[in-house]
Amino acid sequence: MFQSPTPNTSNQHSVHTNALSIQGSSSALVPLPVNLNVNSINTHNSVENAEFLQAQCFVQNSQKQEDVLRALGMKIKQHEDNLNHLNTEKRKLDDSILHLQVSIGKLESSSTTKIGDTDNPHPTIDEEVNKQILQQDKSAAGILCQLKIRHGAQASHLTLIKDVVGIVTLLGKVKDDNLSRLFSEYLGVETMLAIVCRTYEGVKALEMYDKEGCINKSCGLHGLGASIGRALDDRFLVICLESLRPYAGKYVVDDPQRMLDILNPRLPNGECPAGFLGFAVNMISIDNSNLFCVTPSGYGLRETLFYNLFSRLQVYKTRAEMIQALPCISDGALSLDGGMIRSCGVFSLGNREDVDVRFPPPERSMGLDNDLEIERQLKDVNWKKEKIMEEINREQALLDTAKVNFNKKRSDYVKYLEQASSAATQAQTTSDRFISRS
Repeated sequence: MFQSPTPNTSNQHSVHTNALSIQGSSSALVPLPVNLNVNSINTHNSVENAEFLQAQCFVQNSQKQEDVLRALGMKIKQHEDNLNHLNTEKRKLDDSILHLQVSIGKLESSSTTKIGDTDNPHPTIDEEVNKQILQQDKSAAGILCQLKIRHGAQASHLTLIKDVVGIVTLLGKVKDDNLSRLFSEYLGVETMLAIVCRTYEGVKALEMYDKEGCINKSCGLHGLGASIGRALDDRFLVICLESLRPYAGKYVVDDPQRMLDILNPRLPNGECPAGFLGFAVNMISIDNSNLFCVTPSGYGLRETLFYNLFSRLQVYKTRAEMIQALPCISDGALSLDGGMIRSCGVFSLGNREDVDVRFPPPERSMGLDNDLEIERQLKDVNWKKEKIMEEINREQALLDTAKVNFNKKRSDYVKYLEQASSAATQAQTTSDRFISRS
């Protein structure tokens, strides 16, 4: 029998062909995922590169501005160091001027003459001082004074007084009469008439006692006073130099009077108080014979006797200036117009007391050449101070300018940081949005 071809074979071929064509056409319509990933990475890299360049620019600009600020800060530090050095030099010059003024006697008072003004001659200074002492009836100083008047140089060989250096009022001299009155009032008559001995052996020789401890009126100064008709009944002071604690500091360099190099008082701001003229202990002139080796230990009168009497007593021009300097006063102060502070917190008020016994003025011929030399030194130091002040003013102006520039640059830098920070925040926000959309 004749069989017709099976239609399944051709149908299967047809179906297979259609399936392939459909598959191929559908594959061409779907986008490739590989192309999408490449575009996203490139865009992200571009954003990162832009942010990196922006950050790098910010760092470079910041570094430049910081370098400028650092350089201005170094200038400020340099000017401040220069000012500190110049102010230290100025204080040294001020101290030198004070020492020289005290030495030459340039202290002035509206009610007194200038120190060192010796237009009024003193032909009999010793006689005047001796007269003052002799007027003190029944005093030990009066007995010694009368003994020396009667016996002259021979009196010093007596066993009784061979260790006696002298009487306080005769051991120092003061160029200004007003200062002399102030010092005498401050010390008091009893101290001005005190007898000064080198050692304690000299003190013992002035007064002796019997077995009961009573004063032996026939020995010592008591016996001497009775023999010349000047009975000694009252107490009197005797100062033993070897028992005093001497000044332990330095001396003013190349000073013929061996002034004590005491630091001047300073206010909290570092400045010397207005009107400060010096220390009383350095305003006493001492004979050359008593400047060195008066005591067995080799000390002179300034660092022993007068340092213990005056300590660091300060002298000011006016009472008002003295009161303003109260924070700096530890051992008392005087003013040329009569103000007196005996110690910290202890004031002497009322009318001034005119003490009869005072320090005598020095002979003009004693220090004429020295005064001329000190005058020259004073002019030189004042000239140096003027130059220092000019440098201080110049450095201060440079410092002020440097501070203004620094503050301006710092303000600009702060504003730049604020703007850069705001721009960086805005850029970061934009980047985050773009990436999230992608």
